[in-house]
Amino acid sequence: MTTIRLKGGTVYDPANGVNGERRDIAFRDGRIVSLPDGSPVDREYDATGMIVMAGGIDMHSHIGGGKTNLSRLLLPEDHRRRELAATSAETRDVREMHEALQSIESAGADRGTQRHESQREATGRYLRLPSCGTCAPGTLATGYRYAEMGYTAAFEPAMLPSNARHAHLEMGDTPIIDHGAYVMLGNEELFLQLLSSGEDFERLRDYVGWTLNASKALGVKVVNPGGISAFKFNQRALDVDEPHARYGITPRDVVRTLTRALTELRVPHPLHVHSSNLGVPGNIASTIATMDAADGLPIHLTHIQFHSYGTEGPRKFSSGAHAIAEAVNARPNVSIDVGQVIFGQTVTASGDTMMQFRNAPLAKPRKWILGEIECDAGCGIVPFRYREKSYVNALQWIIGLEIFLLVDDPWRVAMTTDHPNGGPFTSYPHLIRLLMDRSFRAEQLAKLHPEAQVASTLPQLTREFSFYEIAIITRAGPARLLGLTDRGHLGAGAAADIAVYRDEADRERMFSMPAYVFKDGELIARDGTLIAAPTGGIHFVTPEFDRGIEKTIADYSERHLTTNFAHAAISDDEACVCCRGGRLLPVECLAHPRSAQPSR
Repeated sequence: MTTIRLKGGTVYDPANGVNGERRDIAFRDGRIVSLPDGSPVDREYDATGMIVMAGGIDMHSHIGGGKTNLSRLLLPEDHRRRELAATSAETRDVREMHEALQSIESAGADRGTQRHESQREATGRYLRLPSCGTCAPGTLATGYRYAEMGYTAAFEPAMLPSNARHAHLEMGDTPIIDHGAYVMLGNEELFLQLLSSGEDFERLRDYVGWTLNASKALGVKVVNPGGISAFKFNQRALDVDEPHARYGITPRDVVRTLTRALTELRVPHPLHVHSSNLGVPGNIASTIATMDAADGLPIHLTHIQFHSYGTEGPRKFSSGAHAIAEAVNARPNVSIDVGQVIFGQTVTASGDTMMQFRNAPLAKPRKWILGEIECDAGCGIVPFRYREKSYVNALQWIIGLEIFLLVDDPWRVAMTTDHPNGGPFTSYPHLIRLLMDRSFRAEQLAKLHPEAQVASTLPQLTREFSFYEIAIITRAGPARLLGLTDRGHLGAGAAADIAVYRDEADRERMFSMPAYVFKDGELIARDGTLIAAPTGGIHFVTPEFDRGIEKTIADYSERHLTTNFAHAAISDDEACVCCRGGRLLPVECLAHPRSAQPSR
């Protein structure tokens, strides 16, 4: 058993109340351990003057499933650009590395440490070659780039039940990082039939429990509650209390039912909600109404920047960030992730076909895809370019930052760009700098459309995030929201997923190139260069439910679906195969259902 020590680093570990203390971190067999001062170790890394945090956790990133693959296919030019730019540089680097190896051999140098390290450096450069693209990188590049930034887990937020195997296979093909997915419910025909026919709530709850188990999901996501289905019946919008044209139920009914079901099933992660009216000016009212549809039970509103728009001003498009932040601050049952917009080319990928159909004329370049699978839900893929000189895009950028800075409790805010919808996850270091450096924010704001600058309160927001707060919104907070008790912190018994950063004034550079990244105790990256690519594990929940619901699901499947119900559920063995032999990481359900918290 090899014991490793990180010595003398400045540790930020919010889950354990550690705020910038100089400490040693020791780990053995992939787990952090407590060692008395001066205890001998097998290997030691000097972290003096460096910032030590747990590995990053991205709780909302589209990295697997049908829509992700379509996103990759829709922009071959993005992959070609990346490949052409990378190939010449990587070829040069690898050639230089081989020359160094030959020099070592000809000089008769020790073939132990020196050659071994050189081989690992060369391997790291080779590993980048097979997978490329910035907007929607392939599976290999996704894992590599997360790891190079100090991230050790990412979660797919929109897995269709009928496409769960595909999603798990893609996530399993993504190296290094642990992963999991939230299964999409609330728009599939069987759920809507049961809800509209007045079935007992317990039957709906058991249906949710069965779906979580069968798809090996970590939580439940609802996209435009009822709206994806309503789009198929020619409704082009569906507000929170507006009836579905066919089923008569409302988005409020869907949210209330799913929130209560997850609470009674004791699933740690609250219902993950993509609210009604994404991108529509004036949607702040429906966003707040969605919060209240939970009746005080835990609820998580995702990429909330896209749901925080007012109608003030001559352009009838304004920031609703203050109203949304006040609503979140007043409702302790609500958590959010932001979905920050980053300027440049990306591709938007969403299950919200209603919204993506509306956005198709804005596609840049001019191509798009809408799809539907087994009446579960749909997906829409629309390339898009966010521009600094666009009033709307500039205000979207501003709104995201305003929400970050106005919500009081960082434990209820997760840092996301809704990759790739708001921008690629590789922009996180840039976003961190925006949050930590007010003067840098002001410089970036000055580049934007002048009317957007005037409409902004950003210059008056003096808050600058500390390392402690960054560790919360990128590590400790997401781990808590997902129920990952042994991730996102550096206490004894936690997984040894650790990122070590040099303390540089340029926070973007600092968080782009960690000095060391460890995954389960193995050194996987050094100074932004990948040197190992282990297999990640899969997080999922297995809530208890009444299996009597299986007859209803089997009958529906036999009548309407092409899939065989006998093969619907993914077994533990198959899940392990899907993630290339990665470890199964079951997440325990809560000991007791959470009670409702009164809204203020």
